[in-house]
Amino acid sequence: MYEQIEQYVDRILRESTPACPFWNIESIKQGKQPHWNYIDGCMLTSLLKLHKLTGEQRYFEFVERFVDFYVFEDGSIRGYDKQNFNLDDINEGKVLFELYRVTGKDKYKLAIDLLKSQLDDQPRTSTGNFWHKLIYPNQVWLDGLYMAQGFSTLWQKHVGNKDYSDVVRQIVNVRKYMYDEHKKLFYHGWDCSRTAFWCNKQTGLSANFWLRAMGWYLVAMADFLEECDDPESCRQVAEVFRLAIEGVANYVDSETHMLFQVVDRIGEQGNYPETSGSSMVAYAMLKGARLGYLDASFSALGKQIFDGICTRYLSGDNGELNLGGICLVAGLGPENNRRRDGSYQYYISEPVVANDAKGVAPFVLCYTEIKQL
Repeated sequence: MYEQIEQYVDRILRESTPACPFWNIESIKQGKQPHWNYIDGCMLTSLLKLHKLTGEQRYFEFVERFVDFYVFEDGSIRGYDKQNFNLDDINEGKVLFELYRVTGKDKYKLAIDLLKSQLDDQPRTSTGNFWHKLIYPNQVWLDGLYMAQGFSTLWQKHVGNKDYSDVVRQIVNVRKYMYDEHKKLFYHGWDCSRTAFWCNKQTGLSANFWLRAMGWYLVAMADFLEECDDPESCRQVAEVFRLAIEGVANYVDSETHMLFQVVDRIGEQGNYPETSGSSMVAYAMLKGARLGYLDASFSALGKQIFDGICTRYLSGDNGELNLGGICLVAGLGPENNRRRDGSYQYYISEPVVANDAKGVAPFVLCYTEIKQL
């Protein structure tokens, strides 16, 4: 099946245009106009990794064409509004650094400056973490660590003065405020004001452990450890990274070799092995072992998870592969959406789809690590 994965990626590219990418199921379902978004950013990030590993120019050229549709000559970005202060909007900006390095197009640097200006002005909690979005005041979501800190790391490395202290502080704060010492897992969200309808009024924490949220956090740390060139910053993040990996490893299902949508409730009614989060965990394990931050046994476990995904959810139909088992979306609130309450029933009620980039991108990233074994 491995040899068919790049054919699967090529099929996705053939069926995608910048205005209507095949992988953005959420936008297609909701009939959204083309706009800068984190889902596309995930896919483009995986394509750049595939380009770097294989040397196949078509991956880079696709990313360049795609981004050129969204980034205008003055650095403004189609469908982007800084005033939303939405961390999700930062994620796609990571690809701009490589595009600028290779092509030298000024518009990429201007777009980087625009996104950095959002983070400079992003509201923060009393602990110093970014609000997840303006509509989620005082809230930290694990998702947001992936969406923003990868960009911040690259900015410090390539533009700034290599001061990673703010990135490290935000990662370590999650360990301090969102980690469950008994379960050895991280909660999806935390409201430091303790006022959100979904939070525990004593702790501010959400009620459950959502797999993809923890996956975002793990990938954020794995990517940081690859890019950061400051030993002390790496040491601090590696300490949290190992703790998180060791905790989530306890919940790999012995039958499917995957992890479940609600991590600690394996086998309960409605729960299921989920592709996106399992791919993220596997990627983080494989990458962490390759970089020397994890024991080699985690490389083997990561491969086992990847193989479990392939066995269960990567299937052919009329000669074309599809990747299933992907939770379409999940979140907490806002106030006018009380269905998103962080309960077990909520997480298992969200649609499960095939070929969405929130699953495909980490799966492809995981594949790039498998190829390096």
